Amino acid sequence: MKTKHTLPQPFKGIVPPMITPLKDETNLDIPGLERLINHIIDGGVHGLFILGTTGESTSLSYALRHELVARTCEIVDGRVPVLVGITDTAAIESLRLAETAEKEGASAVVAAPPYYFNLGQPELIEYYEYLVERLSLPLFLYNMPSHTKIIIEPDTVKTLSKYKGIVGLKDSSANNAYFNNVMNKMKDRSDFSLFVGPEEIMAETVLLGAHGGVNGGANMFPELYVKLFEVAERGDVLTVKALHGIVMEISSKLYSLGNFGSSYLKGIKAALNIMGICSDYMASPLHRFREAEREKIANNLEEIKSKMLDLKH
Repeated sequence: MKTKHTLPQPFKGIVPPMITPLKDETNLDIPGLERLINHIIDGGVHGLFILGTTGESTSLSYALRHELVARTCEIVDGRVPVLVGITDTAAIESLRLAETAEKEGASAVVAAPPYYFNLGQPELIEYYEYLVERLSLPLFLYNMPSHTKIIIEPDTVKTLSKYKGIVGLKDSSANNAYFNNVMNKMKDRSDFSLFVGPEEIMAETVLLGAHGGVNGGANMFPELYVKLFEVAERGDVLTVKALHGIVMEISSKLYSLGNFGSSYLKGIKAALNIMGICSDYMASPLHRFREAEREKIANNLEEIKSKMLDLKH
């Protein structure tokens, strides 16, 4: 049996949605993957989430997805919990990936709604019931309406939380009203983990009782996001404001370059490549930033690093 980190309940903290370092369409950048994982874990994070949106999961071949699970779990070696995204339009493929995740030592799986047919809430409940009855690992719901066209309604979250195998929600809607509604409905379930994806609202949701963030910027600056989570959990509003200011600099200067729906992801991959951590290759149909854009990212990265140093002093 592979080394496995047992998932606490509730699960809390910063769980970076790891990018997938690629050499090309069919090969992982293995040295880069190892450097990235060690860089993230050395930053003090509480877990690792692979094969999410930031991991380009829907652009990767099934073979590559299964290989990434095996390689990641091997490199992590039980140091932190590994969460594996199993979102797919075919439930059987989700279950196959979940089997690999369990075999390789992952701690949990994460599933957004199937993203082709626009399911109603009763169908969505039945879909998650179908999954959880066949899974051996705990399951996190993943609300990502911009990509799936479906909202996991707060009442649906409450209904599904009654299943022992469903242990939390990752919300990437960036809709504070939605997330606060979910938190209110789940206030009697302190064991059910509630995470937000958008780092721009992570601190405020933790101040209000959320359990943590699945924040892309923690690929690059894990210590920053861990510190922000910790001070937010303590209610240290002054320090939250200072650190949150840096997060917003990252958002505005690394995620918003060019007229691309994938600017956020291009920015993270370019920054990691400039930092010497891993390749910035992106799976088709996406492509990495060109040289002119990389130069802007490099300059902005230096500005952000300088502001982080100023904050320390």
